[in-house]
Amino acid sequence: MEKYHEELNKKLKEAYSVAQKARVQGFDPKDEVEIPIAKDMAERVEGLITVAAPQVKDSGMVSRIQELEKEYGKMDWRVALKIAEEVANEKFCKFEDKREAMEVGIRAGIAYVTNGVVASPLEGFTQLKIRQRRDGRAYFALYFSGPIRSAGGTGASVSVMIGDYVRKVMGYSEYDPDDIEVKRLITELTDYHERITNLQYFPSAEELEFMVRSLAVQIDGDPSEKYDVSNYKDLDRIETNKIRNGPCLVLGEGLCQKAPKLLKQIDKWGKDFNLEHWKFLNDFLKIQKKIKAREGVKTVDDGSKIKPDFTFIKDLVAGRPVLTHPLRNGGFRLRYGRARNTGLSSNAIHPSTMYVLNNYIAIGTQIKMERPGKASALSVCDTIEGPIVKLKNQSVVTLNNAEDAKKYANEVEEIIFLGDILISYGDFFNRAHPLVPCGYNEEWWMREIERAIEKKFKGNFEKANEEVGVDIQRIKLDSFNVSFSNAYKISTKLNVPLAPRFTYHWKDINKA
Repeated sequence: MEKYHEELNKKLKEAYSVAQKARVQGFDPKDEVEIPIAKDMAERVEGLITVAAPQVKDSGMVSRIQELEKEYGKMDWRVALKIAEEVANEKFCKFEDKREAMEVGIRAGIAYVTNGVVASPLEGFTQLKIRQRRDGRAYFALYFSGPIRSAGGTGASVSVMIGDYVRKVMGYSEYDPDDIEVKRLITELTDYHERITNLQYFPSAEELEFMVRSLAVQIDGDPSEKYDVSNYKDLDRIETNKIRNGPCLVLGEGLCQKAPKLLKQIDKWGKDFNLEHWKFLNDFLKIQKKIKAREGVKTVDDGSKIKPDFTFIKDLVAGRPVLTHPLRNGGFRLRYGRARNTGLSSNAIHPSTMYVLNNYIAIGTQIKMERPGKASALSVCDTIEGPIVKLKNQSVVTLNNAEDAKKYANEVEEIIFLGDILISYGDFFNRAHPLVPCGYNEEWWMREIERAIEKKFKGNFEKANEEVGVDIQRIKLDSFNVSFSNAYKISTKLNVPLAPRFTYHWKDINKA
């Protein structure tokens, strides 16, 4: 392996040498190779920032990033905040003025949170402007443009936090938006969403107003579209009447969509970095939760913690099928776990579900989901619960194997239950979404059996097998296919619930 890496480095140097000889011929805008070689994250960040500020090269930033990673951990947002602060304070090199130092500091922080591999630190965040409040004090206006999309929603929202942190440590005042400026942004996002392109997340007017008024920096940007905003033009502190895609992306797909993720980090270390004012996200999420629950239909507050979320079908494109409505009985049932063919944003359904849906859903089909958010590419798993269907002869069957599904596919009159959808815990963690209660399943059942054996037989499975009259360890290997006879023995002898395959969906029955 060492020889392999040595060969790669050798060939890379040879390629750079050839490229450099070609550049000195003078046929290109620059006479040197512009892509620096980077061995790790720290070097990538420095190399990227060097494009905007050449004086950063070999200034000590790389070693400082590595020190901060040892202190906070790799890819921790606090590393980005500290490196942004130190660049802004000209710890590594000097800049023309204070504004440029702060701007490059923000770029460095954004480069770190985006792995130093996308254009967003250079082209997504375009500039920092210092503007005057109505009382004469100075505040930050952060300019964003379309390429901020490459940072993703999380990266875009953290970019604002980095800018705000630099503002705070450098002693600048908070942005003071007036009613007209707030309404301009609400109108602009609506125009962008309706006239330009659908936002992945389109926040309501209430969400936007609360967010814009709560932020300590102004989200601004250069004009990007040929259309003017439909209202609130010719404002003193907004330089253009054209629609700006940067602020729309940062506010909509960034801050409003990723608020739970931001708050999770702020709760951990916000106080240490004087970012406690970002606690406003608590109130923002309360507003957002109410709005999501009431969209589509009016609901009565029954005290339940998990409310229907209509966001994923709110902007449905005509012609696309809806497999289930929010929290609707008969839709997919949540099953936590992973298979070899699933992972981050890649979930699985039972193969029988594909057959009863007339083969419309294939492996790799992308679906929008109610929870935990974002989209998912589907695969299959045959060890989760399959669909329940009513046939044309009025009999009801559970299709837990593909052969039965093929057999009955053309005889299905109604799908009563779509079956389980397998989602990894990591998807919920990644979206900072609270864990949702799942259905009673085989993994849960086996844990109850193990706990009962531990309590009654002190963990001795052999004694438990003799008492129950069943080889429990063998059933553990294939708990999905346990017979009713064995399930009954286990339930009565160990005082545990009946196996999931014999515990029917009683709560889903219409009481009428």
